[in-house]
Amino acid sequence: MSETKVGGGVAYAHRDQAYFDRRGLLRHANAWHLWALGVGAVISGHFSGWNGGLLQGGWGGMLVATLIIGVMYLGLTFAIAEMSPALPHTGGAYSFARTAMGPWGGFLTGLTENVEYVLAPAVVAFFIGSYMSGIFETPDSWQPAWWIGCYVVFVGFNMWGVALSFRVTLIVTLLALLCLAAFWISALPHVDFGRFALDVGPGGVLLPEGHGPLLPNGIMGVFMALPFAVWLFLAIEQLPLAAEESMDPKRDMPRGILLGFLTLSVSALAILTLNPSVAGIGSHALGASGEPLLDGFRAIYGDGPAKILALVAVLGLVASFHSIVFAQGRQIFSLSRAGYFPTFLSVTHDRRRTPHLAMVFGAIVGLGVLNAIWFLAGEDERGSIIGFTLLNMAVFGAMLSYIMQALSFILLRRNHPDIVRPFRNPLGIPGAVATIAIAAVTLFIQVVGDPTYRAGIAGVAIWFAICIAYFALFGRHRLILSPEEEFALENGRRRKA
Repeated sequence: MSETKVGGGVAYAHRDQAYFDRRGLLRHANAWHLWALGVGAVISGHFSGWNGGLLQGGWGGMLVATLIIGVMYLGLTFAIAEMSPALPHTGGAYSFARTAMGPWGGFLTGLTENVEYVLAPAVVAFFIGSYMSGIFETPDSWQPAWWIGCYVVFVGFNMWGVALSFRVTLIVTLLALLCLAAFWISALPHVDFGRFALDVGPGGVLLPEGHGPLLPNGIMGVFMALPFAVWLFLAIEQLPLAAEESMDPKRDMPRGILLGFLTLSVSALAILTLNPSVAGIGSHALGASGEPLLDGFRAIYGDGPAKILALVAVLGLVASFHSIVFAQGRQIFSLSRAGYFPTFLSVTHDRRRTPHLAMVFGAIVGLGVLNAIWFLAGEDERGSIIGFTLLNMAVFGAMLSYIMQALSFILLRRNHPDIVRPFRNPLGIPGAVATIAIAAVTLFIQVVGDPTYRAGIAGVAIWFAICIAYFALFGRHRLILSPEEEFALENGRRRKA
């Protein structure tokens, strides 16, 4: 097997067509499939997680934080909407950064996204297991069995074929949105905004009569609420990973991304306004809840149908789990096909043409992390470590990937103006700069204000160190001319010419 050395300390191993024949994907997705993939990945954050910001900044602080994070994601989604049809490859964030910043930039960007897509479904599986344990009254010792069941079922759906995968994604996403819509309609007659939504006072104390200030903790409360507002949009950026399975990525990718962002924005504002306003709950109680939507349903309909409502609430978690497992497999597949990860992980199923080995590997790592924490941590610490530290690790990877993707957009605009862009970002470079600034501030707030976040960073650093060592010692000498790499090299030659 011969090699070709290029700049940046990397070399490409020549592979014949048989290599790529064993790594082929099938095109199936249209704009609505892509919309469902993006919305489905995020929607669990509208069922739970976002509400912790109510104790940090009160309702007003959480609203301002949501608007700020919305600006960050608006800049990000517009940038992705331009880059993804211009570089329609499965690599997504890695692909953008590879063309903009070279092999090391592409690899590091792909690595930050890898942390997000391996750990996020593990956390969602934990929440699904918690719900199912409560519904079926199984002992805590059965939790790992629920996690394994989640992975087996939904990795299985994703492995069976791209048509089934997108069909399931569309169905569960629509059901999750119908569940949210049912809550919004049910909540309207029970809303007492001033009494309940504004029941958080300075320092996060409860105001029994409500009617407190909009910003009980001032501007610092807004800053501290930023990480929680991220959960209302986290993972919308995964859509470019479906580029090679899209029927017409140049047309459908921008439509799917922007329509998904619009849907999530409407849902985020509705759930933020109505859930804390329902009589009998309030922002203070909701801020400490692990199941805010379920608490809202209970306040409206009583405890009687609680188990049925809990099953309904699981829909949002299932939608996100299924969608992120899809992204996890494609993200590992793209880095493996190009040689950044071991190449056997990118082999696709002979008949179904799905990256089954990549998905199985990601599932094994996610389950391994979950079970290691479950069996090694103290009984009182398991939930907080998995539910907060692991999720913070995923958010850490996401924020870094946003910074790298926005930087890639800026560099592609400046250094590669001749790339054909079917969609052009109307926010341009200022929108990307805003994304970088807000993501950096969010990272800083979490590092300074959240000890569990700092603990999670150590775990991310270990994973980064292992992967970087592999790439430095082996991977960079054996890269493969995958579509992402060929595109980057070709545009690099054009720029020099």
